[in-house]
Amino acid sequence: MFDSLSDRLNDTFDRLRGKGKLTEADITSAMRDIRMALLEADVNFKVVKEFVAKTKERCMTAEVMESLSPAQNVVKIVLDELTEMLGSTESKLVFSNRIPNVIMLVGLQGSGKTTAAVKLAYLLKKQGRSPLLAACDVYRPAAADQLATLGGEIGVPVFRGDGAHPVDIAKGAIQEAVDHLRDVVIVDTAGRLQIDEQMMLEAVDIKKAVKPDQVLMVVDAMTGQDIVNVVSTFAERTDFDGVIISKLDGDARGGGALSVRQVTGKPIKFVSMGEKPDSLEPFYPDRMAKRILGMGDVVGIIEKAQEAADAEQLEAAERMLREGFTMNDMLDQMKAVKKMGGMKGILGMLPGGQRALNQMGGNLDEGIFDKNEAIIMSMTKEERLRPSIINGQRRARIAKGAGVTPTEVNSLMKQWGEMNKMMGRMRTMANQAQAGGKKGKKGKKGKKMRMPNIPGLDAMGLGGMGGLGTGGPKSDMDLLRQMEAQMRNKK
Repeated sequence: MFDSLSDRLNDTFDRLRGKGKLTEADITSAMRDIRMALLEADVNFKVVKEFVAKTKERCMTAEVMESLSPAQNVVKIVLDELTEMLGSTESKLVFSNRIPNVIMLVGLQGSGKTTAAVKLAYLLKKQGRSPLLAACDVYRPAAADQLATLGGEIGVPVFRGDGAHPVDIAKGAIQEAVDHLRDVVIVDTAGRLQIDEQMMLEAVDIKKAVKPDQVLMVVDAMTGQDIVNVVSTFAERTDFDGVIISKLDGDARGGGALSVRQVTGKPIKFVSMGEKPDSLEPFYPDRMAKRILGMGDVVGIIEKAQEAADAEQLEAAERMLREGFTMNDMLDQMKAVKKMGGMKGILGMLPGGQRALNQMGGNLDEGIFDKNEAIIMSMTKEERLRPSIINGQRRARIAKGAGVTPTEVNSLMKQWGEMNKMMGRMRTMANQAQAGGKKGKKGKKGKKMRMPNIPGLDAMGLGGMGGLGTGGPKSDMDLLRQMEAQMRNKK
């Protein structure tokens, strides 16, 4: 996702950081590089021209040129302008008071409308709503069957109305929702290989018949420059309310998606980052801008962790503080990481993580989780609860049972040892805090607790989470945090 754009922009910022003060020539050169990076990423030419002009104007002020850290100011300005280009703030779905609410999806064939409809239904179901899917694509072979199959996988019913006209199917779905107390109807309309009048008229007719609360257009991130023409035509005919960008994880450029907001004025509401039902995410312009600039999305990681957590895990955390860290706990951690999107997904959201991932060839060996799981499952119940009893003879037996080498078993044992030591330090601090000791409140002066290795990271050559880079000098990130804090205080 935006891999080439991120690399090009960070290379530009690295060159600026090597200069004490910036001249007009430095700014002009940097803006030229940024313009080329955006164009090569398939961002619309008019959007690029406006973006670079506004950014350059702000960068040429004396406040930037004569500051002690001009490169940091340039990064902040690019971040602000990129966030504004993407829409500034999150645009949420708007629901009316009527039951059911109707959400209509439009777009070209192959854009991912059907899978987007299912993912949206899954997301709304997680939020406590009762969605119903309406199969109004009567032209594509097996379209209704596909929707019914995917809907069945997530436990959401599908209204088909086989043989009926799409307008009648949409009306029937609304009545079905009323009869069975479903509060949201998601209408999956037909697409075409290209924009044509018949498709547009049918979409307009369905919209008039069901009066949807929201019309969302699904666009393929890999469409490239042509995405501008597509969304502009749909905006004129169907006047959609927002955009779902699909397959955003499938294109290293993805710049066409960056053009949608500027060209149409319509907000990006969701982005699809994978194939699974839970891969549809609300779109946050500020977070996406930071990820493009290599600053990561730490808030997103926290939210994913909160979603993956449950009451049992909270109880397990309390038990770990009391009794120590077991191999069963490590197995649960690995499952939680998978639930959060795997190490590749998490690393991509860390500051500098995407750049580190690109330098490794774009791939992480997620199979390390399966290997470590096999090692743990080859242990006896007692060994999982008390890993300290695992001696050389036991390690050889475990390695043979898991089909791995003793060295790989030793690596996992080392990771367990680090986690167990950390739990011991946390238990000591908790006991001191309960006793009211100063050490419990502040810890030893100058002593920092190092983040433990996440199972699998060390084997991939990344070390602990705390060892990851930030995609630039630490001072850049500190400055941004200070600026954001000042902005929050002003509000």
